[in-house]
Amino acid sequence: MADRVHPIPTHTDTTPVTVSGDMSELPKQPSQPITEKPVISPGTYVIQIPKDQIYKYPPPENAHRQRLYARKGISRRRTCRRCLCYTFGILALLVFLLGITAGILYLVFKPESPKYSIETVAIRGFNLTSSSSISPEFDVTVRAENPNNKIRIYYQKGSAVTAYYSNVELANGVLPAFHQGSNNLTIFQTTLKGSGILLTGAMNSEITAGAKEGKVLMKVNIRAPVKVKIGAVKTWKITVKVNCDVTVDSLTAAAKIVSRDCKYKVRLW
Repeated sequence: MADRVHPIPTHTDTTPVTVSGDMSELPKQPSQPITEKPVISPGTYVIQIPKDQIYKYPPPENAHRQRLYARKGISRRRTCRRCLCYTFGILALLVFLLGITAGILYLVFKPESPKYSIETVAIRGFNLTSSSSISPEFDVTVRAENPNNKIRIYYQKGSAVTAYYSNVELANGVLPAFHQGSNNLTIFQTTLKGSGILLTGAMNSEITAGAKEGKVLMKVNIRAPVKVKIGAVKTWKITVKVNCDVTVDSLTAAAKIVSRDCKYKVRLW
């Protein structure tokens, strides 16, 4: 007869256990990493696309719009290039036509440069025996010659005539406004006045020595705005600059010019 096997009863002790002392001595349960997974509803797919592909390849529904914009950009650039080419072409043509016109005018009218010179200079108010300031005056006679057959010169207001000694301004004045016809020689006089001019001792000695030798070098500069009429066409305002080195034998009203050298140039603008 076989023996019966009875199960051993197990007792579960539910009595609370009180632990005293340092809790750090107790074994710790290993911490499990917490991983959170996105909740994806059924039938949903997550696709990751690199950013460079997002910018480089537009969606199919926008591909036509992108091609349209690209064509418009190319068309604008081509239009700008054409405009620049046309502009430079027109400017080159204008310069070419102006050159031809100037050449024709030169051959037809054969312009010659006007001529200027200082004829006489009368000087007053130079007192070199005193150390005080001086107030000199110059009566300057200017000779202006227009040798052209078909060109007229109109002298405008706003001119300036200045007398210098060693870069020190002594007196100044203006030219009269007048019209000079073709093949014309005009001689006119202008008065230059200065006031309160102080000369250094060295300048005073130089002028005194030059007056004794009969050679006092001075400068007379002329700035004259003019308009030139060629045929029926009158130009814009042009500035004529005349610089003259004048040597006189004395500083008196009876002074005579020993030598003169006048140079001039024209400023078109």
